[in-house]
Amino acid sequence: MSTLAARNDGGYWRLPPKIKIYEALGAIADGRVRQISEDEWIVISSDGSRQYHVVVRGDAVSSTDNGSVYRGYLGYPAIAVLMLLGKLPFEKVYAEMLRGIPWRRWNEELRRYDLVLKRVLQRVSDPEGLKSFVDRVYDTLKQRRFKKLESRQTTLF
Repeated sequence: MSTLAARNDGGYWRLPPKIKIYEALGAIADGRVRQISEDEWIVISSDGSRQYHVVVRGDAVSSTDNGSVYRGYLGYPAIAVLMLLGKLPFEKVYAEMLRGIPWRRWNEELRRYDLVLKRVLQRVSDPEGLKSFVDRVYDTLKQRRFKKLESRQTTLF
Protein backbone atom coordinates (compact mmCIF):
# COMPACT_ATOMS: atom_id res chain seq x y z
CA MET A 1 0.00 0.00 0.00
CA SER A 2 1.38 3.37 -0.89
CA THR A 3 1.68 6.19 1.61
CA LEU A 4 -0.89 8.13 -0.42
CA ALA A 5 -3.39 5.26 -0.16
CA ALA A 6 -2.78 5.03 3.58
CA ARG A 7 -3.68 8.71 3.94
CA ASN A 8 -6.95 8.47 2.00
CA ASP A 9 -8.91 7.54 5.11
CA GLY A 10 -11.07 10.51 6.04
CA GLY A 11 -8.67 11.51 8.79
CA TYR A 12 -9.22 8.40 10.94
CA TRP A 13 -6.83 5.59 11.76
CA ARG A 14 -7.45 2.24 10.09
CA LEU A 15 -7.85 -0.80 12.31
CA PRO A 16 -4.54 -2.54 13.03
CA PRO A 17 -3.80 -6.24 12.78
CA LYS A 18 -4.86 -7.73 16.13
CA ILE A 19 -1.28 -8.72 16.91
CA LYS A 20 -0.54 -5.02 17.47
CA ILE A 21 -2.76 -5.14 20.55
CA TYR A 22 -0.69 -8.02 21.91
CA GLU A 23 2.49 -6.05 21.18
CA ALA A 24 1.06 -3.02 23.00
CA LEU A 25 0.34 -5.11 26.09
CA GLY A 26 3.89 -6.48 25.97
CA ALA A 27 5.36 -2.98 25.72
CA ILE A 28 3.45 -1.93 28.83
CA ALA A 29 4.49 -5.03 30.79
CA ASP A 30 8.13 -4.50 29.81
CA GLY A 31 8.07 -0.87 30.99
CA ARG A 32 8.89 0.43 27.50
CA VAL A 33 6.24 3.20 27.53
CA ARG A 34 7.31 6.52 29.04
CA GLN A 35 5.44 9.81 29.28
CA ILE A 36 7.61 12.82 28.42
CA SER A 37 5.07 15.65 28.60
CA GLU A 38 1.35 16.16 29.15
CA ASP A 39 0.44 14.69 25.75
CA GLU A 40 3.68 13.10 24.49
CA TRP A 41 5.08 9.64 25.02
CA ILE A 42 8.10 7.61 23.94
CA VAL A 43 7.74 3.87 23.32
CA ILE A 44 10.88 1.74 22.96
CA SER A 45 10.93 -1.26 20.61
CA SER A 46 11.21 -4.75 22.10
CA ASP A 47 14.90 -5.04 21.18
CA GLY A 48 15.67 -1.49 22.32
CA SER A 49 16.95 -0.40 18.91
CA ARG A 50 14.14 2.04 18.06
CA GLN A 51 11.97 4.55 19.80
CA TYR A 52 8.60 5.86 18.71
CA HIS A 53 7.03 9.21 19.49
CA VAL A 54 3.30 9.21 20.31
CA VAL A 55 1.11 12.27 20.86
CA VAL A 56 -2.48 12.02 22.14
CA ARG A 57 -4.79 15.02 22.30
CA GLY A 58 -8.35 13.98 23.10
CA ASP A 59 -9.28 11.37 20.49
CA ALA A 60 -6.58 12.53 18.06
CA VAL A 61 -3.35 10.54 17.89
CA SER A 62 -0.03 10.63 16.06
CA SER A 63 2.68 7.99 16.14
CA THR A 64 5.99 7.50 14.34
CA ASP A 65 5.92 3.68 14.14
CA ASN A 66 5.97 2.08 10.67
CA GLY A 67 2.39 0.78 10.79
CA SER A 68 1.08 4.24 11.57
CA VAL A 69 3.33 6.15 9.16
CA TYR A 70 3.34 3.82 6.15
CA ARG A 71 0.22 1.67 6.49
CA GLY A 72 -2.25 4.08 8.04
CA TYR A 73 -3.28 1.89 10.97
CA LEU A 74 -2.93 2.66 14.65
CA GLY A 75 0.34 0.98 15.65
CA TYR A 76 1.22 -0.74 18.89
CA PRO A 77 2.97 2.29 20.47
CA ALA A 78 -0.20 4.39 20.19
CA ILE A 79 -2.39 1.50 21.36
CA ALA A 80 -0.19 1.10 24.46
CA VAL A 81 -0.48 4.79 25.28
CA LEU A 82 -4.25 4.77 24.74
CA MET A 83 -4.50 1.83 27.15
CA LEU A 84 -2.49 3.66 29.80
CA LEU A 85 -4.68 6.74 29.35
CA GLY A 86 -7.83 4.66 29.89
CA LYS A 87 -9.10 5.28 26.35
CA LEU A 88 -8.82 1.57 25.55
CA PRO A 89 -9.38 -1.40 27.88
CA PHE A 90 -6.34 -2.58 29.84
CA GLU A 91 -5.91 -5.50 32.21
CA LYS A 92 -2.54 -5.97 33.85
CA VAL A 93 -2.91 -9.76 34.04
CA TYR A 94 -2.92 -10.01 30.24
CA ALA A 95 -0.04 -7.58 29.85
CA GLU A 96 2.03 -9.63 32.31
CA MET A 97 1.48 -12.74 30.19
CA LEU A 98 3.30 -10.94 27.37
CA ARG A 99 6.28 -9.70 29.36
CA GLY A 100 9.62 -10.41 27.69
CA ILE A 101 8.33 -11.42 24.24
CA PRO A 102 11.02 -10.63 21.62
CA TRP A 103 8.50 -9.13 19.18
CA ARG A 104 10.90 -7.66 16.67
CA ARG A 105 13.07 -10.78 16.48
CA TRP A 106 10.07 -13.09 16.07
CA ASN A 107 8.47 -10.78 13.46
CA GLU A 108 11.69 -10.77 11.44
CA GLU A 109 12.31 -14.49 11.89
CA LEU A 110 8.78 -15.75 11.11
CA ARG A 111 7.74 -12.93 8.73
CA ARG A 112 4.02 -13.62 9.27
CA TYR A 113 1.87 -12.27 12.07
CA ASP A 114 -0.20 -15.46 12.30
CA LEU A 115 2.94 -17.52 13.01
CA VAL A 116 4.18 -15.01 15.58
CA LEU A 117 0.81 -15.02 17.31
CA LYS A 118 0.77 -18.84 17.37
CA ARG A 119 4.16 -18.84 19.10
CA VAL A 120 3.02 -16.16 21.56
CA LEU A 121 -0.16 -18.02 22.48
CA GLN A 122 1.85 -21.19 23.16
CA ARG A 123 3.76 -19.28 25.86
CA VAL A 124 0.88 -17.81 27.85
CA SER A 125 -1.08 -19.35 30.71
CA ASP A 126 -4.57 -18.38 29.47
CA PRO A 127 -4.58 -18.08 25.66
CA GLU A 128 -8.39 -18.06 25.41
CA GLY A 129 -8.79 -15.34 28.02
CA LEU A 130 -6.07 -13.29 26.34
CA LYS A 131 -7.67 -13.67 22.89
CA SER A 132 -11.04 -12.67 24.33
CA PHE A 133 -9.52 -9.58 25.94
CA VAL A 134 -7.78 -8.60 22.68
CA ASP A 135 -11.13 -8.96 20.87
CA ARG A 136 -12.62 -6.54 23.41
CA VAL A 137 -9.87 -3.98 22.75
CA TYR A 138 -10.33 -4.43 18.99
CA ASP A 139 -14.07 -3.86 19.29
CA THR A 140 -13.39 -0.68 21.26
CA LEU A 141 -11.00 0.50 18.53
CA LYS A 142 -13.78 -0.07 15.97
CA GLN A 143 -16.28 1.94 18.02
CA ARG A 144 -13.98 4.84 19.05
CA ARG A 145 -12.42 5.54 15.64
CA PHE A 146 -9.45 7.62 16.71
CA LYS A 147 -8.54 10.60 14.53
CA LYS A 148 -5.16 11.22 12.97
CA LEU A 149 -3.28 14.08 14.55
CA GLU A 150 -0.90 15.71 12.11
CA SER A 151 2.67 15.20 13.28
CA ARG A 152 4.63 18.25 14.21
CA GLN A 153 8.27 18.67 14.99
CA THR A 154 9.24 18.96 18.62
CA THR A 155 12.49 20.14 20.14
CA LEU A 156 13.23 16.57 21.24
CA PHE A 157 13.66 15.09 17.76
